[in-house]
Amino acid sequence: MKIASPGMVYLVGAGPGSLDMLTLRAHALISSASCLLHDDLVSAEILSLAPPQALVRNVGKRCGQKAITQQDINLWMVDYAHSGHSVVRLKSGDPLLFGRAAEELATLAEAKIPFEIVPGVSAGFAAAALVGQPLTGRITSSRVLFATRHLATGQTNGLAGITPETSLVLYMPGKDYAAIQAELISNGWTPGTQCTIVSSIGTPAQQLESCPLSELHTAKPLASPTIMLFFAKGNEGLFAGAQLE
Repeated sequence: MKIASPGMVYLVGAGPGSLDMLTLRAHALISSASCLLHDDLVSAEILSLAPPQALVRNVGKRCGQKAITQQDINLWMVDYAHSGHSVVRLKSGDPLLFGRAAEELATLAEAKIPFEIVPGVSAGFAAAALVGQPLTGRITSSRVLFATRHLATGQTNGLAGITPETSLVLYMPGKDYAAIQAELISNGWTPGTQCTIVSSIGTPAQQLESCPLSELHTAKPLASPTIMLFFAKGNEGLFAGAQLE
């Protein structure tokens, strides 16, 4: 398998956290890159794959270094690649889903730096697998919506127009579970809709809660990062109680 090449930038998905959910391509690049710029949510287990001599830099927005901006990250990718490093921009989950990849790819294209995108297992898919629930059904549901409550402006993204015929995977839901409950019910979701909340999936700190939508406002908010799953009408409860190890 090809290793990381000098002067290249690789946008790599680290998956939900555990080493055994990392793709072979991601493993090869992390193990051979001379520079890793990683999100705060990438696990120490995955970072341990980096070569001992590699430059490993935490550029996550949650790492306590609030001075780090997206512009800083863009500049470092370009500078390190120009200086001859093989750069892995390591993101949790999949790099193309809520990972600011559009901004980084635009920067690389403008700087004429070659890049490769390596997909990863998104936390939403990992959460659905954990509880043994399909996100689609041949008869019950043909639509899945990936959404987030958190916007870069600090505002909350609404859920208007999301109907109960659509399975909903909600990233970064925040702590106001009552507002999510009210918005979905106003869109026609039934109070008995199954809601699954998973925190820190694929890590030793993983937590899982499940409740009907009618009780979501009483659920204790789990620690970030959190995923919420709402299964489409007719597609919920098919494998109730099933959990994959």
